[in-house]
Amino acid sequence: MAKNVVVIGTQWGDEGKGKIVDWLTDHASAVVRFQGGHNAGHTLVIGQKEAQKEYKLNLIPSGIVRDNVECFIGNGVVLDIQHLMHEITTLEKDKIEVKNRLLISPGCPLILDFHVKLDQAREAKRNAEQKIGTTGKGIGPAYEDKVARRSVRVYELLNLKSLKPKITELLEYHNHVLTTFLDTQPVKFDDLWQSIEVQAEFIQPLIKDISARIYQLNSLGKSVLFEGAQGSLLDIDHGTYPYVTSSNCVAGQASSGSGVGPDMLHYILGITKAYTTRVGGGPFPSELNIDDKSSPGNQMSTKGREFGTVTQRKRRCGWFDAAALRRSAMINGLSALCITKLDVLDGIDLLKICIGYHIHGEHHDLLPLGADQVANCEPIFEEMPGWQENTFGVNDWDKLPINAQKYLLRLEELCGVPLHIISTGPERDETILLHHPFSKD
Repeated sequence: MAKNVVVIGTQWGDEGKGKIVDWLTDHASAVVRFQGGHNAGHTLVIGQKEAQKEYKLNLIPSGIVRDNVECFIGNGVVLDIQHLMHEITTLEKDKIEVKNRLLISPGCPLILDFHVKLDQAREAKRNAEQKIGTTGKGIGPAYEDKVARRSVRVYELLNLKSLKPKITELLEYHNHVLTTFLDTQPVKFDDLWQSIEVQAEFIQPLIKDISARIYQLNSLGKSVLFEGAQGSLLDIDHGTYPYVTSSNCVAGQASSGSGVGPDMLHYILGITKAYTTRVGGGPFPSELNIDDKSSPGNQMSTKGREFGTVTQRKRRCGWFDAAALRRSAMINGLSALCITKLDVLDGIDLLKICIGYHIHGEHHDLLPLGADQVANCEPIFEEMPGWQENTFGVNDWDKLPINAQKYLLRLEELCGVPLHIISTGPERDETILLHHPFSKD
């Protein structure tokens, strides 16, 4: 029987999922994106140092840089076709075949021009304390339209004559909000419709029943890899609300976001950094000062190159939070952990791990739900000695410093999830494999 694997971020995103998806795709026939939009950023580093190439992907699954792998965008993704066109063009300039391997679910809701304007105008209107930290790419408003049952789906681009009255009505509604409540300019119908006509012509050859294709592949004994975007602590239901994204980022969304039953999700791999980062607003219990050069947070920020792939904003950095990871393990049903960026901690004399919190004098072992509760968390730290040796690029467990081994094993123990993979650098071979996710046992 074919084995399917789900790759999920377990923190606030940016855990290094792209590299791991690319690395695992060697054992998969297809890779599926099942939620989010082009607000996600996956960076892949391919090739040896003298001929190294970096790819920054937002919508297209990370498996696209592997030959002969099918890539699917599932119905749980909100789709900006203009951005997709740009991303495909960029990849094709590097001689990567895309259009003959990329398939789009007809159920994807579209991100249109007024969604982007709404997103940006709302964030601009909020005061500093209220800002969510949105990427301003229209993701939230597109999901709102989906839930309100007024969104335009990909399949509607197959019949533009029927779509035109719907666009007229939808634009009238959103332009009223833009002009009356947000004090900004309306979107012009002619400009929007001209763009939609171009998008429709482009997307039609890529539309495919993703659900049926996944079942077909499995019936042929072929494995599928499901690729999550963002991180579990940004989940709309289980994250630090309202400082979250607009979709479900947890493993269960792989089922509804691609149209397969949960019995087809055989193994859930949680990706986590050896420390913690966060982009944008919201509480962060184990946060460190990244601007103070004497702070370990500064080393995490600079050595880890902690800048958002999409926004280029500095990521906030802090100690590993095991209590937050335990929450992620619960809501995702993790089978195993992959710890990334271990090398960023090289040379730090004393490491700290957040093992729980005090909230109004009471001890808590799990990250609470909602931003207000998390903001009240006073972290409880456990200390461990660091290591001075270089771990960058190490691909054998026995070659890791003893203190690095002890640190990793302690994280495994605290989180209650077995450690199967350690990433020590951005390249494919800079990986320590303890147990392969696609193995049959």
